[in-house]
Amino acid sequence: MAIDINAPTFPESVADGTVATWHKKPGDAVKRDELIVDIETDKVVIEVLAEADGVIAEIVKNEGDTVLSNELLGRLTEGAAAAAPAAASAPADKKEESAAAAPAASGDDDQILSPAARKLAEENGINPNSISGSGKGGRVTKEDVVAAVEAKKNAPAAKPAAAAASAPVTTAAGDRVEKRVPMTRLRAKVAERLVEAQSNMAMLTTFNEVDMTEVMALRSKYKDLFEKSHNGVRLGFMSFFVKAATEALKRYPAVNASIDGSDIVYHGYADVGVAVSSDRGLVVPVLRNAESMTLAEIENGIATYGKKARDGKLSIDEMTGGTFTITNGGTFGSMMSTPIVNPPQAAILGMHNILQRPMAINGQVVIRPMMYLALSYDHRLIDGKEAVTFLVTIKNLLEDPARLLLDI
Repeated sequence: MAIDINAPTFPESVADGTVATWHKKPGDAVKRDELIVDIETDKVVIEVLAEADGVIAEIVKNEGDTVLSNELLGRLTEGAAAAAPAAASAPADKKEESAAAAPAASGDDDQILSPAARKLAEENGINPNSISGSGKGGRVTKEDVVAAVEAKKNAPAAKPAAAAASAPVTTAAGDRVEKRVPMTRLRAKVAERLVEAQSNMAMLTTFNEVDMTEVMALRSKYKDLFEKSHNGVRLGFMSFFVKAATEALKRYPAVNASIDGSDIVYHGYADVGVAVSSDRGLVVPVLRNAESMTLAEIENGIATYGKKARDGKLSIDEMTGGTFTITNGGTFGSMMSTPIVNPPQAAILGMHNILQRPMAINGQVVIRPMMYLALSYDHRLIDGKEAVTFLVTIKNLLEDPARLLLDI
């Protein structure tokens, strides 16, 4: 029985996808739940799995083709997958018997292949055994061969076109080599959204610096006990920043709001996006209701998302939405940057590298671990005073972490 291989159902925020990689080709055996093809969308790569054991019968959409939600990708013939392993594992004497019987069978193939059909197949280089007969008793008719010839003519034209669109092109003039690689859908969408943000938003960035002494001391003192108490979850700096940010968002709701047409939408929850680096680029999974999460829950969520990002397993739902974003360029050594707001959000917090710097404390010069913070915001929605005091609130909460517990 033939089973359709369809593209997944895309959410409303995803218009279409691109066939990224076929892991199987026609004639390959597959097992139930085995990966067949990857579909790349603007946000994630979605894996399409086999619904049953069988053999790939046909590929309708080639690599590089654009597909819509639930569109046909190919077809799978159910139940044939078990035959291939059985034949491969047959004893040698059985294989010899099959080989000996093959000539006798082939000499009688005119019973399943008409002379006209055989001649047409030979002229066009078609293997009759690859054609499913529609005649009586499975007989291959001339019409079956004509259909196979047309399919052969169309397949090569579609495949090279898709390959040419997606294959890297390398040119060289002496020792000056250039490589031209098509932009991935994720990178293209990121580029589109960044340009959109800068074109449609009155974006400004305000800076401050935070003394990380108290947070570092707290982390150093309790990290081992924290990990033992929370089943191996490690205590990092990001959870402190998420916690401080959610507290500041409660006090300054405009920073957690968004513009929808001529309306301002104030969100009564904090869905915080945390930028995570992956092989495909920067992705931003969302911690839902982060304002009610503990430090352990935040760290566990970030660690889980980080692993999923590296493995390419993030779902669209996990990356959709978000009312505020935090990005940490400090992990790569960035000292200062101006992060770009992710529409329709109104603000984004940028963390940076922690550096030992001389600071004036109570009239004395002391060395302290300092980090620059950057808050980029939409000035259409957030006033300068509100942005500055929001960032100062985060600074104060981090420099005296007890405030997070005392809610002061």
